[in-house]
Amino acid sequence: MSNLKLLDTGWIRLLGDWGGVTVHITAKAESLVLVVGCLIEHENKILLCKRNIQPSYGRWTLPAGFMEMGESAAEGAIRETQEEAGAEVEVLSPFAQLDIPLIGQTYIIFLAKLKKPHFSPGPESIECKLFELDEIPFDSLAFSSMLVTLKLYIEDMRAGKPKFHYGTINKRPGTSPSDIHAFTLDYHLQS
Repeated sequence: MSNLKLLDTGWIRLLGDWGGVTVHITAKAESLVLVVGCLIEHENKILLCKRNIQPSYGRWTLPAGFMEMGESAAEGAIRETQEEAGAEVEVLSPFAQLDIPLIGQTYIIFLAKLKKPHFSPGPESIECKLFELDEIPFDSLAFSSMLVTLKLYIEDMRAGKPKFHYGTINKRPGTSPSDIHAFTLDYHLQS
């Protein structure tokens, strides 16, 4: 699936190949934050978690969080989903890589499905809920990355199948994380 390697030069290299889609990121170790998560499909619904922590307390997000040393991006996404939503998932494919240069983060979001139709909020979530695509609370999402991911997914579903997306979210300097509309999506590539 993937591997994360700390190089002797102080750089981190993440290499991954998921079903023919290759992801390759190299960055300075002290400046890179990888956020990994799952976009979970179940019976034409998407699983979201309402945050029990700052930033964006009380807002909805996909289960996602910081990747830890020693795990692949997919393993981190599975772990974060278990921690935040109490859900066991199977990763199906990568869905999006979204870079946010202003805050030094790269999001890697995987499409996943529930292994069992059971989920419950973990300590970082107030609530977990499956939403129909037309019921997603877009005005109450936690982060721009979630807004972009969910809108791309809906576009893909209307077109008949999911694609892999890469893009750069350029946040306006001085805006808060919960100001989810203060960005442009640049370099949007899809395959």
